[in-house]
Amino acid sequence: MAATRSTRVMSVLAATTVAAVTALAPAVPAVAQPSSSPSAPPSSAAPAEEGMAKPPPLPPGYATPVDDGKPDQTYTAKTLCVASKGSTVPLKHKPWGQDLLRFDELAKFATGAGQKVAVIDTGVTPHAYLGDRLEGGGDYVVEDEKGLKDCDGHGTEVAGIIAANPGTDEIGFRGIAPDARILSIRQSSANYVFKDPATNKESGAGNLGTLAKAIVRAANTPGVTVINMSVDSCRPVSAGPIQPPEQLVQAALRYAVEEKNIVAVASAGNLPEGFCKEQNSPDPKNPTSIVIPPWFSDYVLSVAAMTDTGDVAEFSMQGPWVSVAAPGTQIISLDPANSQGLANQTVDEKGQSSPIQGTSFAAPYVSGLAALVRQRFPDLTAKQVMDRIKATAAHPAATGGHDSLVGYGMINPIGALTAFIPAEENIPPDKAVDTPFQMPPPYERNWTPMQVAMIGSGGGVGLLLLTLFVVHTVRRNRKDPDALKPRHRT
Repeated sequence: MAATRSTRVMSVLAATTVAAVTALAPAVPAVAQPSSSPSAPPSSAAPAEEGMAKPPPLPPGYATPVDDGKPDQTYTAKTLCVASKGSTVPLKHKPWGQDLLRFDELAKFATGAGQKVAVIDTGVTPHAYLGDRLEGGGDYVVEDEKGLKDCDGHGTEVAGIIAANPGTDEIGFRGIAPDARILSIRQSSANYVFKDPATNKESGAGNLGTLAKAIVRAANTPGVTVINMSVDSCRPVSAGPIQPPEQLVQAALRYAVEEKNIVAVASAGNLPEGFCKEQNSPDPKNPTSIVIPPWFSDYVLSVAAMTDTGDVAEFSMQGPWVSVAAPGTQIISLDPANSQGLANQTVDEKGQSSPIQGTSFAAPYVSGLAALVRQRFPDLTAKQVMDRIKATAAHPAATGGHDSLVGYGMINPIGALTAFIPAEENIPPDKAVDTPFQMPPPYERNWTPMQVAMIGSGGGVGLLLLTLFVVHTVRRNRKDPDALKPRHRT
């Protein structure tokens, strides 16, 4: 049960601080599950079949999913919407991710102006720091609410990381693309359920079918250049090959990226999540779990979560499809229950608070960066934008600069906005040259010049000594010239 909302008093803080913050109770991550959930995995997952590290291509002629804009079931609220709890607390520091990614310098190059980021999530509640840059794009939970109600609190926090703009330096927190617009599409919610009258079983709002429709809806909305999906579905490889609901998402992503030229970004997934209770296999060729949408790495940038110590977060799901990493712990963002406030923690039904964290909050850093790149380099295609973000990341010490933990590494916004990428100028990559290594030949010194010099020097010295000897001898044998002079008597 959510606590009663408290009265918030605005505090005037120093330039590097954040405005007063309120805790949330509870903020539940949005998880997209298949329309027909696979059976629970056995105690030990079977080895992956050949090719399961990458999804098979869509069958020829596979159609783009049809979007009717409607929920797949009639969902009803089961729990109260998220609410603020307790007194407000002024924060003394900006989020660590802002300093690490050098937010203060990004405005020299881009601010996200002219870009629209679709947030497919639990909805986004209107907030002062989003202002009139927020618009409703659709709702697959309660159609009439148009994506502008966030009972879970998740989507509002995601949107804040992308595009929050307090409008004053007295508040340190801001989004990475503070001038970007947000299109909110509510696709899932843990607060709403559908109760099957035949079985009396309850299921949460949101599945891969509605995710596919939401992607198509975002792609068809004028002005959308980036899609953020902080929603995941995880299932074991042992559940079988690619499933029809998964193919719907694959086809929707293909449509968005290849036909509509939109950058797609997704969270890598958290542990535990869905039917995945253990970390994925470290073998990139043999995963034990599959995460959707990240599995479709040809069309989506999937984002792992990093800590402020530079380590990958323990909860971050690994896999060969991980593209890059971004800050995912100690998150500060918009308070979905207070249109003037910020939040830095969640509070569960027992009153226990915990910091906001997850790959869900790493993904919007990358979505915001994609908006910046699209503004600065408007002629780049969606895939070129994705390649630029990967190429300029801080690569791990792994073969090809990529591993299953952080992909190509922590994003580098300044690099992504300033680096020269040869492929964008149709300059082919350097080719490897086969140059076998050979030891240099032994060095045999030629002593002849030195010998000639020594002999010449020795002869010269000898001649000089001989000359001196002759001169000295002549002088000794010469008579005294005074002896020949006449002597006079006085």
